[in-house]
Amino acid sequence: MAGAEDFLLIIDVQRDFCPGGALAVPGGDEVVPVINRLVQLFDHVVLTQDWHPADHESFASRHPGRLPFETMTLSYGPQTLWPDHCVQGTGGARFHPDLVVDRAELVLRKGFRSTIDSYSAFFENDRTTPTGLGSYLRERSCRRLFLVGLALDYCVRYSAEDAQRLGFETAVILEGCRAIDLDGSRATTLTQFQALGIGTPADA
Repeated sequence: MAGAEDFLLIIDVQRDFCPGGALAVPGGDEVVPVINRLVQLFDHVVLTQDWHPADHESFASRHPGRLPFETMTLSYGPQTLWPDHCVQGTGGARFHPDLVVDRAELVLRKGFRSTIDSYSAFFENDRTTPTGLGSYLRERSCRRLFLVGLALDYCVRYSAEDAQRLGFETAVILEGCRAIDLDGSRATTLTQFQALGIGTPADA
């Protein structure tokens, strides 16, 4: 059982990231029962939700001649271009229908500014603009943060790295994550976790 200072951070378990979605993560729906079990162990649960406007700059469709999964440089630096996904108000942006969400104390929407993407739950992709989650967790006396969700090698990774740098004791429960694995990004993510001291326990 998690303690009073432990928080579960559930990253982007949305329809578009699950099989059949616009940006499906292989096996993405397999995390749902794992996460639902973990939710019962925590007094404090936070959800993030990708929430893009239809004209978001990270969409390949906004850049003629560019294809999804190419990288280009935007005003804030390198950006992977994605298929249109998790567009505000669409079915694809909704949480997976089987995900237990009623115990969440906070739902943090990210990526809602059209000119900048936001992988991390803590900072937008300029790496300086905060989302406010760090302050929220400190005010709630969070000491340890356990992360699960989609995708391991993007939004989970950046969120975990930022949490660790902000001083939270951080762990990623791999059973509750799945990766896109673009050009070996899963292995790179796990190597980075080890280098930063981010735990990868089998459970909470």
